[in-house]
Amino acid sequence: MAQKGPEKGVTGPAPVVDEPGRVRNVVLVGHSGSGKTTLVEALLAATGTISRAGSVTEGTTTCDHDPAAVKQQRSVSLAAAPFMHNGVKVNLLDSPGYADFVGELRAGLRAADAALFVVPAADGMDAATATLWEECASVGMPRAVAVTRLDHQRADFDETVALCQRVFGDNVLPLYLPMLGDDGVSTVGLMGLITQRVFDYSKGHPPEVRDPDPEHLPAIAEARNELIEGIIAESEDETLMERYLEGEEIDTEVLINDLETAVARGHFYPVIPTCAESGVGIDSLLEMLTSAFPSPLEHDLPVVTGIDGSPRPPLTCDPDGPLVAEVVKTTIDRHVGRVSLVRVFSGTLRPESAVHISGHGLEQRGHPDHDSDERIAHIYSPLGSSLREVSSCIAGDICAITKSGSAETGDTISSKENPLLVAPWEMPEPLLPVAVVAKTRSDEDTLAKNLGRLVAGDPTMRLERNPDTHQMVLWCMGEAHADVVLDRLRSGGAEIDTEPVRVALRETFVTGAKGHGRHVKQSGGHGQYAVCDIEVEPLERGAGFEFADKVVGGAVPHNYIPSVEKGVRAQMERGIMAGYPLVDVRVTLFDGKAHSVDSSDAAFQTAGQMALKDAAEKGLVSLLEPVDEIIIRIPDTYVGAVMSDMSSRRGRVLGTEPDEAGGERTLVRAEVPATELVRYAVELRSMTSGAGTFGRTFARYEPVPSHLTEAVRKEHAS
Repeated sequence: MAQKGPEKGVTGPAPVVDEPGRVRNVVLVGHSGSGKTTLVEALLAATGTISRAGSVTEGTTTCDHDPAAVKQQRSVSLAAAPFMHNGVKVNLLDSPGYADFVGELRAGLRAADAALFVVPAADGMDAATATLWEECASVGMPRAVAVTRLDHQRADFDETVALCQRVFGDNVLPLYLPMLGDDGVSTVGLMGLITQRVFDYSKGHPPEVRDPDPEHLPAIAEARNELIEGIIAESEDETLMERYLEGEEIDTEVLINDLETAVARGHFYPVIPTCAESGVGIDSLLEMLTSAFPSPLEHDLPVVTGIDGSPRPPLTCDPDGPLVAEVVKTTIDRHVGRVSLVRVFSGTLRPESAVHISGHGLEQRGHPDHDSDERIAHIYSPLGSSLREVSSCIAGDICAITKSGSAETGDTISSKENPLLVAPWEMPEPLLPVAVVAKTRSDEDTLAKNLGRLVAGDPTMRLERNPDTHQMVLWCMGEAHADVVLDRLRSGGAEIDTEPVRVALRETFVTGAKGHGRHVKQSGGHGQYAVCDIEVEPLERGAGFEFADKVVGGAVPHNYIPSVEKGVRAQMERGIMAGYPLVDVRVTLFDGKAHSVDSSDAAFQTAGQMALKDAAEKGLVSLLEPVDEIIIRIPDTYVGAVMSDMSSRRGRVLGTEPDEAGGERTLVRAEVPATELVRYAVELRSMTSGAGTFGRTFARYEPVPSHLTEAVRKEHAS
């Protein structure tokens, strides 16, 4: 629950800075279980932000305050954790590591200026982490690596560094080596490679800084030489390498300055060994975060336009510039209301200020374009679930606002006098459908209200009310995401069930046929009289519906011919074989009869329906299923398994090609019936250990195989 005021364990006021150069925005990236949240706790405790570190297993961590996170014992949403160190404010953004919540991670990448990749020393990393490294590289985001869980019995720092170098590429080099204790297992200190000093934690904090023991010198020398060569290779001083190779001892201060420059520019990626539980390496990591990572002044800002799409000058990170901020995350708290995490790119956000809020470009996700003017009453510094009020938020900083009437994830906040729109970041496409239904009529209103709240805060979820199957379908990122969504719906008071997702099929005529419709009733007073004869012909796939009038001699009066067409169309919508719409036919009305008194519009509509059903009994009708073209992006090692799986799904592989983005990945193009893709998001992830992704677009309708058609017929009949 969001709170106005400090939480238990939070010490002191919110950190505030008055210029962007004293801000660092850092998103933590790593797979679920890598130790990100535990590392955040250690950093908060080390800087005095909280009185003591919480525990993931006990559900007491600062960032995992969401009930779903406590229940699953893993992060499910983005959380902010700011602290001060050496006069610098660091906004840590703890992102979920599970693939289902990649939307939260993308939001963190948008708000951050640098990324700290967290890799455990015992379990390596997953393929998704490697993909995210490539994503950060594509936009030039500075990165560093924190190797965690050094205290694990299977921890192997050297192997973990080697793994990072194989997966992440060049210039991934450690700044420190772990120093083992007398037992040869526990990590009691770090050996600095640049300073050649040992930081010994064996007697507690702060560490004792001393010269290395003689037995450590060979390991330090070897790793130090490699590190120095890597730093010098990125130096702007072209003479430095030559001087180094000639045996000159490069000054430590020069090396540190060149290192910090290379890290800030995204050319060098230091590795810091850490142990959150014992505190080893935490102070070294703090130094790296504040000294080497760039401030917002050094990071490119997103493109802005007018709300009508008109071009505007590039933004600069200037507290005195035009106000431009972005809502990177919105949650709905039952007590506080709408809470929005905001990154300010330009200008200064102040309390009691009138602003313009714009949201454009996400209509397909259930977010209609919207523009509104609002007043920002209060501004807060968020720390997990706590909200500490602050006097302003300058360009480059991150804050929270509450009780906005319209702010949704991805919206732009700007001044009323100069409304602007920030170019949206790329949102992953939800590909797992879940059909939900309210248990009772009274639950329907509650469900609709809760869905509105969810859609406002989660752009990775798409809400679809399918007009063909009459199902309410939530498109989610995967099973874990779906579980969280359903839990949040139920926690809002809605009693809901899930049901199998039905794919919208179609019906069509395979052969032509004639149909006779006779609707004659007499029960006193005006009767009902209408007779019509039609001919149905199949059309090419995708041609739609055509209606032709070839009645001669006025057998069907001219004013009733549209009634026949209306009845035919109504029956086509209801289907004639399995309850699915009928498509791609031409219906020709060629004869009929009318009565001067008893004929009517309604009677001829009914006759038209009866004629179409009669034609279906005489002709051959088949089911059509939607076929999607999919593009699967997978590591090369999984190509065989994925292509074999395609054949089991009645899919046709169209071809393969190397992924232009690199990374030893392949794109597989295929056409697959949509009925075979309902759970493909889950099954592909399982098949590729989380490394496979895919996108889908509708291609066309094709006939359903006869054995499956019969099963659909029986299901509809029952």
